[in-house]
Amino acid sequence: MLRNGKYHYLHLDVFTDRPLTGNQLAVFLDAQGLDADVMQRIALEMAFSETTFVFPAEHPTTDYRVRIFTPRTEIPMAGHPTVGTTFALAHAGRITRASASIMLGLGIGPTPVGLEWGGDQLDFAWMTQAVPKFGPRLDDVHGMAAALGLLDADIRGTKLPVQMVSSGLPFLYVPLVSREAVNAAELDRRALLGICQAAGIDEIGVFVFTLQPGEEDDATVFSRMFAPGFGVPEDPATGAASGPLGAYLIEYGAVHPDAGAAHIVSRQGVKMGRPSEIHISIGMSGGQIRQIRVGGKAVLVGEGTVRPG
Repeated sequence: MLRNGKYHYLHLDVFTDRPLTGNQLAVFLDAQGLDADVMQRIALEMAFSETTFVFPAEHPTTDYRVRIFTPRTEIPMAGHPTVGTTFALAHAGRITRASASIMLGLGIGPTPVGLEWGGDQLDFAWMTQAVPKFGPRLDDVHGMAAALGLLDADIRGTKLPVQMVSSGLPFLYVPLVSREAVNAAELDRRALLGICQAAGIDEIGVFVFTLQPGEEDDATVFSRMFAPGFGVPEDPATGAASGPLGAYLIEYGAVHPDAGAAHIVSRQGVKMGRPSEIHISIGMSGGQIRQIRVGGKAVLVGEGTVRPG
């Protein structure tokens, strides 16, 4: 906190190396004195997909405690806030090139973040995610296609399932046949609520993707993510959904590991005018996924202060 009750924040664009692209993030590096209600109201005021608040570590194995808020609710983990907060800490000199990794205390518990340096500047951050758990498949493909304003064939043509997968925050993965279908998708929240209710699951984010990103794109996957229940109509880059995406692609043979490893690049945010690049690294042993890391770059684009009252 600064004088006169002001709290300083850094504004970063995450999963990009170019300002005014990627996913926006506000990071309050000194959040002591803010309670959950005030943090929630600040997150609503910032109006980014997420806002993070950094506190001194509460666990002996962690370096900092980080709380993550969407405009509507606090969440236990997320990818772009973890990567972006790490870059903010580096910008403020709170981590240096002497460190190869840090441990952040998130809502889900201690979370390792690997660091790659370019000189004295942090160049890349890798968030380790829990090995994903596969939830139920969604049998109502017709309803899901209709909820997205698409045809059944846009999903069925992939021969892949619509399924819930989670590394701490669940998402519903919807494979589509083409980049054009991904760009055409528009989520009807009321229809989604009906689908979730019928399936006996809570409302979750919907991650649509295709393995046909287009000849001009060198990414593995072209994707979009909708989470209106979290106050995020569409997210330009979703790290928390990217680890489970990698596991899904491995599970169904859409991506084949080489020498026990796989590297996937997800392109997201293009239709929003905020293109993002998310890297997914998967380590395997004995035919099983042993480690998933999600990584990327971030750039500082601004800073400011908030006086919450």
